[in-house]
Amino acid sequence: MMQQLIEFITNHILLFSALVIVLVLIAQNLIAGFGGKQSIAPLQATQMINREDAVVIDVRPLSDFNNGHIVNAINIPTSALKNQISQVAKHKEKPIIVACRSGAQSSAACKLLRDAGIERVYNLQGGMLAWQSDSLPISKK
Repeated sequence: MMQQLIEFITNHILLFSALVIVLVLIAQNLIAGFGGKQSIAPLQATQMINREDAVVIDVRPLSDFNNGHIVNAINIPTSALKNQISQVAKHKEKPIIVACRSGAQSSAACKLLRDAGIERVYNLQGGMLAWQSDSLPISKK
């Protein structure tokens, strides 16, 4: 059995290498996704907004933001975030919740903000899709 496995691996080294890379990337993604307090569900986010005066940064494009966003959210599209970190840093004494459409772009934005020294940054799990599916309030102002 082991000899067959070794023979298969040597005959298909590229496929096996691709498998190993994919498994490592999946593991890395899972570890990042469940990284303790780095992500919060929409209901946890509402509690953080109400109890700790958390600031919501919406990283979607302005057109999506104008179609509906979390009340009092600040729109800084992902493309502009790197140049506007100082605008976010003004709020670093409060928790910062980063939201996008589905939670993927905001996850990358959270990493960028943490790398810039802002520690209390949380990704909104599922983004605005999850927020709306939980029937939480949105604003179009």
